[in-house]
Amino acid sequence: MPTFDFDLFVIGGGSGGVRAARMAAQTGARVGLAEAADLGGTCVNVGCIPKKLYSYAAGYAESFEEAAGYGWKLPAEPQFDWSHLKSQRAKEISRLNGIYASLLKNSGVTLITGWAQLVDGHTVEIDGKRHTARHLLVATGGTPFVPEIPGREHIVTSDAMFDLDPFPKRLLVVGGGYIACEFASIFNGLGSKVTQLHRRAHLLTGFDDDVRQFLANEMGKAGVDVRLNCEASSIARGPDGLVVTLARGQQIEADTVLFATGRVPNTQGLGLEAAGVKLDESGAIAVDAHYRTSVPSIYAVGDVSTRVQLTPVALAEAMVVVDALFGKGKRRMDYEFIPTAVFTHPNIGTCGYTELDARAKFGEVTVFSSEFKSLRHTLSGRSERTFMKLVVDKKSDRVVGLHMVGADAGEVVQGFAVAMRAGATKAIFDSTIGIHPTGAEEFVTMREPMPG
Repeated sequence: MPTFDFDLFVIGGGSGGVRAARMAAQTGARVGLAEAADLGGTCVNVGCIPKKLYSYAAGYAESFEEAAGYGWKLPAEPQFDWSHLKSQRAKEISRLNGIYASLLKNSGVTLITGWAQLVDGHTVEIDGKRHTARHLLVATGGTPFVPEIPGREHIVTSDAMFDLDPFPKRLLVVGGGYIACEFASIFNGLGSKVTQLHRRAHLLTGFDDDVRQFLANEMGKAGVDVRLNCEASSIARGPDGLVVTLARGQQIEADTVLFATGRVPNTQGLGLEAAGVKLDESGAIAVDAHYRTSVPSIYAVGDVSTRVQLTPVALAEAMVVVDALFGKGKRRMDYEFIPTAVFTHPNIGTCGYTELDARAKFGEVTVFSSEFKSLRHTLSGRSERTFMKLVVDKKSDRVVGLHMVGADAGEVVQGFAVAMRAGATKAIFDSTIGIHPTGAEEFVTMREPMPG
């Protein structure tokens, strides 16, 4: 049998790659990992973590505004220090980078800093040095997509939003996905005048239609100028900032233009073609149900290969691969009822099927929904409202879709996701005692179905 330097070599030190490397090493496997940038990948460095921190920062502006309704008299107008926030975020991300490095080191993983390229099904090359492995795992994640548009050199992507200098007084966000909506909400809360353009009729393609419409309305009430059926055709630098010309001829001036128009798999420069690794029609690495590529010794997980671009999904896929290679091979990944959150203001939390998808899959469904002003805002003076929705398979009475727009929606929906994975029916929801007074109790007290 051939002799290899490693049992497993991982390309990419993001969530999926680090999880796979350290868990494989804990089984006694010889594991190497290559990463050219900071450990932690998109999530830690320019994604979930810093974005949530900035969302918290934006939320304080709302809290200061609401405090007066509860009797708090602030001594002066609150002042926001953008530089301080950036500095504090950088310290926290650096701390997390160090934790990832320690996890790998303590697990016995050999960490190699540099850009890895596949040579063949068992070999990678990093800075001119070759390393061999019985199995290779590609976990290089995704990268922002920027369309070919005149003046694209003037735009920024989501990766750059955390360290803008100076703080943009006028921000134009192009895109209608969760990243675009989150940054529009965040910078609106931090004090920017935000305009958001989306070429479709509704934000958040793929989310429940009622959620999409409700969020757009709430973001508009909060101050974001949401313009739908609207597309940017060019960007140029003018005397007072950037000038964005729309497809219909109108112009918008901004200090910063963010294009959040989707992400693409990070497959360039990896030597995939040389190794014989095939891509699918979307440009992602094609994998089978066990995350094996067209080359039997090469696997791929996370955003570079999957349609579900979520950190916990990458972690779960990594565990399936490690179990297949070094465990009992019984672990499986189920993509149904994956909960997720969007950290807009207000938040979105969702699990399961949209109403449209549920009707297509199950046939007859019963829909329950509720919209209300939360108890908090009876005194805060804010007009923000909360929306909740349940979609029930009429045949089995199982709750197959649960959606929320409101404060802490992600925290609320996580618990309900467990119940949905367990097959909870509407009758179980109805028999569950609510915690009063909370917004979450509305999910177990909705009794009247929507007509139709």
